[in-house]
Amino acid sequence: MTTKTALPSQVMLEGIPKPYAIIDRNYQIIAANQSYCDKFGQDMDQVIGECCHRVEHQSDLPCSKLGQECPLDRALLDRRPVQLINIHPNLKGKDTPVKVTVTPIWSDGNEITHVGAFIEPVELEDTEHKVEQPRVLVGQSRALLKLTSLLYRAAPTQTTILVEGESGVGKECVANYVHQYSTRKTGPFMVVDCGALGESLIESELFGYEKGAFTGAAQRKKGLFEAADGGTLFIDEVGELPLELQTKLLRVLEMGTVRRLGGTDYIKVDVRVIAATNRNLLEMVDAGQFRQDLYYRLAAFPVFMPPLRERKEDIPALAEYFLGMMDEGYGQLPLSSEVIENLLSYEYPGNIRELRNILERAVILAAGEPMRKDHLVFPTRLEVRKTPDSVTVVEDMGRYSRSEQLLTKRQRLNDEIVMQMLERYDGHRGKAAQELGVSERTLYRHIKKLREVQV
Repeated sequence: MTTKTALPSQVMLEGIPKPYAIIDRNYQIIAANQSYCDKFGQDMDQVIGECCHRVEHQSDLPCSKLGQECPLDRALLDRRPVQLINIHPNLKGKDTPVKVTVTPIWSDGNEITHVGAFIEPVELEDTEHKVEQPRVLVGQSRALLKLTSLLYRAAPTQTTILVEGESGVGKECVANYVHQYSTRKTGPFMVVDCGALGESLIESELFGYEKGAFTGAAQRKKGLFEAADGGTLFIDEVGELPLELQTKLLRVLEMGTVRRLGGTDYIKVDVRVIAATNRNLLEMVDAGQFRQDLYYRLAAFPVFMPPLRERKEDIPALAEYFLGMMDEGYGQLPLSSEVIENLLSYEYPGNIRELRNILERAVILAAGEPMRKDHLVFPTRLEVRKTPDSVTVVEDMGRYSRSEQLLTKRQRLNDEIVMQMLERYDGHRGKAAQELGVSERTLYRHIKKLREVQV
């Protein structure tokens, strides 16, 4: 039976070093310490009796109406303490992530009458290795905040995480976020992109090799599993792993040991694996292209990173973040309403990566002047639609539209479209393959056959 919890006195509240407030079921603050008031730049008499969303979010609406999950509502629903990541504006008005821990306060009738709320900043730590991705996922859409809350709870565990989502949504950023809030944050964070490496290179990159293991192996080399010992290994595009290497990866996950190419000894490694894919691995399992046991081992904690078009409310914050990272971008802030409206009008098939490229071009075209909407050059809108036996590209350029079959029922690429895509991306096979909706390996084989026919 739950017993009544007495409300702490003001003296007790001031003994709490972190910002702390007691809030009733109607979001009204009935008590708070001075640290809480200082955090939001208000006097005690302004805070007491006010609604928490007016103090913390400067809004007349509860945070649940602002696209965020309300910690108070969650605690009332779950009837237990909860911990979430929310976005609060700081004293300068800039949205910043905070960790909110809410504990129910019970009545004699086993009802929750109030909650106590701790608010802590989410600290960003400087490391020797600066990464381009934000340590905190940028945005405040409902989808992103739910994802952030899940990741924050999963980060301190040793669970393997599978990040699913389209290309360019920021899956490596998700992995980096998990690493930074894990118990391994002082260890290495290593990345391997299986889609960018050939089959032979993937194995040597992951597992390393002994001297003389193959032609050109002049000395021993540690693989990324060994390099990530004590830290995190992010395996991007894990669906591109050949079946043979899938078996080896499963052994590492199950046994915690690796064997270098050409070696005989197994080496113990302590690595947390985060994998990512833009493919449907379950469909690959059904087709015999991906091991079922490996899928279930990787997908112990699956998360989905939504495409940018499904969380457009994050675009202004992302634009501000990226501009702040550019040498001449910070001077473009704040963006005009017409620029923001124009950014919101595009669907971003390339997701966050494409948004950043558009902003980089816009900064160059602006040449130090305030950014205008005509500085935003959106590429040809290319949509890849997949069906069971074909892939169709629909290209939308205003009133002009056309569609062509890229793959026939025999799964052969259309030569004309392949050449068009390679020309569009100046021969870059990775980008062309991404737009065609096939793996780079598939595209390479087609190009090789095309060259043989021309000879």
